[in-house]
Amino acid sequence: MINKELLRLAAMAAGLPLSAEWDSSTDGILIGQGAGDLKPWNPLADDGAALRLAVDVGLFIEPFTDGVFAEEKMGMVTVRAFLNDGLESVDIDEPIEAGDPYAATRRAIVRAAAEIGKNRSD
Repeated sequence: MINKELLRLAAMAAGLPLSAEWDSSTDGILIGQGAGDLKPWNPLADDGAALRLAVDVGLFIEPFTDGVFAEEKMGMVTVRAFLNDGLESVDIDEPIEAGDPYAATRRAIVRAAAEIGKNRSD
């Protein structure tokens, strides 16, 4: 799934007011109530937006780095999203690449939220 679609579905999951516009300056989508109120939103690149998204949709985040947790999960971030009013869950695993656990965590958060948004739009 491309970033634009991931962000659109994640915003839907969080109940954010969407614009159909893409903000090429931030590689994010525009959210807001109307033309004068639109602002860029990109939790793939913004730690604060990613954290707010995780809280808004109720995600569980498990970073597995530096051998702290199970060997088979080292270098991975797992985010669990609950679907169907909590009756079903999905785990999103995102590998930590280029030594950047923050980027992997943000991407896992957005992917998990997108799963919730996709489930709601079906």
